[in-house]
Amino acid sequence: MVPSGGAPLDAIAASLQRERRRTGLTLTELARRAGIAKSTLSQLESGTGNPSVETLWALSVALDVPFSRLVEPPRPRVQVIRRGEGPSVPSEHADYAATLLASSPAHARRDIYLVTIQPGVPRRSDPHSPGVVEHVILSSGHARVGVAEEPVDLEPGDYTSYPADVPHVFEALAPDTVAVLVSEHD
Repeated sequence: MVPSGGAPLDAIAASLQRERRRTGLTLTELARRAGIAKSTLSQLESGTGNPSVETLWALSVALDVPFSRLVEPPRPRVQVIRRGEGPSVPSEHADYAATLLASSPAHARRDIYLVTIQPGVPRRSDPHSPGVVEHVILSSGHARVGVAEEPVDLEPGDYTSYPADVPHVFEALAPDTVAVLVSEHD
C-alpha cells in the first residue's frame, strides 16, 4: 500500500538521469551494476516505471549516493509533512513503505524516514553502502529489527542502531507498526 503521497516518479526520473550522467554510466552498465533489467531502468528514467524500495536501494548503491538523493523532490525552506503525505516508496516483497521525511543537508550525512509495516513477510534489506548505520525508534506496534542474524524486538519508545552495510531486517510483529528510521552515511 502506498500512502497518498505516492512514489515521486518525476523526482526519481530526474535524479536517476542526473546521477547516471554524473557517474558516466550507460543505462546498460547501471542496470547491470544494480542487478535490474535495462528496460526497468529506462522506464524509471522516463518517469513511467513503478519502483520498489529494493530497486531504488540497488540503484543508490550502484550510483554510490544516499537513497534520498533518488526520491526527494525539491523542498521549501520551511517544511511540514502531514501524515499520509510525502514521497513514499513501497517494498516489493513486504507490506512495508518508507516515506522520506528529510534528506541530508550539505553539512550532514543522514536521512530521516517514516516506516509503516504490517505483519507478514519481513522487509529484508541487502547491504547498503559501506559505513551506513541505521537508527530506529519504534512509534507504535511491535517489531523485530536489526542485523539479519541478530535482530532485536522493539516496543513503542524503544531505540536501536545497527550497521546497515550488512544484511538486515525489519519485521512487524503487530498490525500498524510505525517507526522513525534515520539512515546515517559516511
